[in-house]
Amino acid sequence: MSQPSGPGPLLSLRGIHKSFGPVDVLKGVDLDVFAGQVTALVGDNGAGKSTLVKGIAGIHTFDRGQYLFDGTPASPSNPKQANALGIEVVYQDLALCDNLDVVQNLFLGRETTASGLLDEITMERRAAETLAGLSVRTLSSVRMKVASLSGGQRQTVAIARAVLWNSKVVILDEPTAALGVAQTEQVLQLVRRLADNGLGVILISHNMNDVKRVADTIAVLYLGQMAAQVRAADVSHGQIVELITSGRIGSAAGDIDSPVLTKGVVE
Repeated sequence: MSQPSGPGPLLSLRGIHKSFGPVDVLKGVDLDVFAGQVTALVGDNGAGKSTLVKGIAGIHTFDRGQYLFDGTPASPSNPKQANALGIEVVYQDLALCDNLDVVQNLFLGRETTASGLLDEITMERRAAETLAGLSVRTLSSVRMKVASLSGGQRQTVAIARAVLWNSKVVILDEPTAALGVAQTEQVLQLVRRLADNGLGVILISHNMNDVKRVADTIAVLYLGQMAAQVRAADVSHGQIVELITSGRIGSAAGDIDSPVLTKGVVE
């Protein structure tokens, strides 16, 4: 197993197993997520992507396997513990409140107070700084109601909320699924900026064009096993699809031996 040069992975999973009753959902999964990189997590429906992400985020507890965060063993058993490590998840439904403004959504449940009162000035300043740090220019005011925002703007707010809390790993679940061309472009640029700012990004997507556009590595789940984790630049669109649908790259399997970071091709 070859590794890229430089610091070790920010998040490293080895031999991860998870079952629900008699159903084995994850079977010996390995995954590496590096700071400053976008790792695309892809696979067909039922491959185990959601279960893997929920385990990383502390919603499920893995049955067995090694979970290392920043080189230290960890075993988050709830989302709060995962958040404390520096892991934030932006789910597909975004979990935004339409009747609240951008600032209120960013700090929902984590409001800043001073003398027992909401510190609106500090929250507004931090919200503006976070959006500016992500080079977000599509919001005219941090006091806009979320109900008035476009799909791309709403996704931006959800991502900004994830990075507001000194996160190290941000997991994005299908961030462009319901967006048009222009909004998709804005969100993909934001995803790339997250990695360029030093975060480890896990991008879950069924859109291979988006994956090839922003991902540094691609981790392919097939029937609960990691078929391969490969450098995005070293595989074609067709090879990714073949890994997703069959767990291997037929006659060309030998061609990806060099770029493979983690390989467990399903026979």
